[in-house]
Amino acid sequence: MYILGQPLLRKETAEIPPDYPGLQELIQNMYETMQKADGVGLAAPQIGLSIRLFVIDLNVLSEDMPQYKGYLHAFINPLILEESEETELMEEGCLSVPGIHENVRRAKSAHVTYLDEHLQPHDEWIDGYAARVFQHEYDHLEGKLFIDHISGLRKQLIKKKLIAMSKGKVSCTYKIKA
Repeated sequence: MYILGQPLLRKETAEIPPDYPGLQELIQNMYETMQKADGVGLAAPQIGLSIRLFVIDLNVLSEDMPQYKGYLHAFINPLILEESEETELMEEGCLSVPGIHENVRRAKSAHVTYLDEHLQPHDEWIDGYAARVFQHEYDHLEGKLFIDHISGLRKQLIKKKLIAMSKGKVSCTYKIKA
């Protein structure tokens, strides 16, 4: 897992062509990696690939949020076309910024397009927690991290942790590449 300090995490990603080699295997590997790290989303840059792909698994939340039962999706070449004006502040964390959780304001819903794992096109509005996770993972494809959305004061308060992390001085339960 690439963590803060890896230059790839700050780069915009390239679209995936329909004939991308090993795409199905890559998606399965991403699901496994995300689940082993106890994440609900994982973007390709987090595993060292500069391509427009992320996976989301909200099934782990289905006990408290039944609407997410069976919610396991791959998003290929996603785009956010529009975001709602209505926003919500909620705590977020990230597998690439281990041990740090901050409140982030995001749109409550978003109009998105993407290809699924079968390369079928989708054009839909997503809302709720799925919209938040989609926006978080989408940021990775744009070279952004959730900490880019927090206030300057909050960044100052966690600055030492972020600097240490970018030097590989962090502990977590999964393998990292600093």
